Amino acid sequence: MSKIKLSDISTTGPKKLDEDKIKADTEGMLIQLDELQNLLYAERKWAVLIVIQGMDASGKDGLVSHVMSRMNPLGVNVQPFKAPTPEEAGHDFLWRIHKYAPAKGMIQVFNRSHYEDILVQRVHKWIDDKTAHKRMDAINDFERLLVQHNHTKILKFYLHVSEEEQMERLKERTQNPRKMWKYNENDIKEAALWKKYMKVYEEAFEKCNEIPWTIVPSDHNWYKEYIVAKTLRDTLVSLKMKYPVLPK
Repeated sequence: MSKIKLSDISTTGPKKLDEDKIKADTEGMLIQLDELQNLLYAERKWAVLIVIQGMDASGKDGLVSHVMSRMNPLGVNVQPFKAPTPEEAGHDFLWRIHKYAPAKGMIQVFNRSHYEDILVQRVHKWIDDKTAHKRMDAINDFERLLVQHNHTKILKFYLHVSEEEQMERLKERTQNPRKMWKYNENDIKEAALWKKYMKVYEEAFEKCNEIPWTIVPSDHNWYKEYIVAKTLRDTLVSLKMKYPVLPK
């Protein structure tokens, strides 16, 4: 995989997109996803892990709400990962992750993920480069294990917003009553570390690329939702699943 330079990638997607058509296409794919997820659950031969990463206010929660909530909740689990608890910190960094790996027939969404342990911790210098590189090797082994031993399809998305859009969204959290609950004064401090985050993200993309990353232009939510829905839909279709039938 060639080295990804985030500053060279647009956060708005191709120009001259027809927003209404994209939204209509997304709606059609969400209907398809409902049926495909039901088929996945019935066949129980494959598992799906969706990894969602991005800076604060990149739209992770909204993506989960608008794309994943249309499927049967019996077959979709969403797990957010925040700062490790004391118990979690007492184990290896993947201990708290592995127990949420999807079973066959399930779609598991990680809202933030095991990658936080080579991103946030590295930016703040809570781990050194040597430890970060060891963790990258462990992440590759972990993802390889899921793929090879449990028929897991892993989709990794980085929600790519501009600095300007991020600041607008963080500002909105101080003004919109419906979004004030998301406000965290620490988000502004983290936003100030933008360049450092871009650097560690780019190395994560380079070193942990056996499962390729999809860089999703995310300044426009409707385009972000389209890309993720399409990628998931195409992946499920590619599995050529069939409903189990009663023995004759």
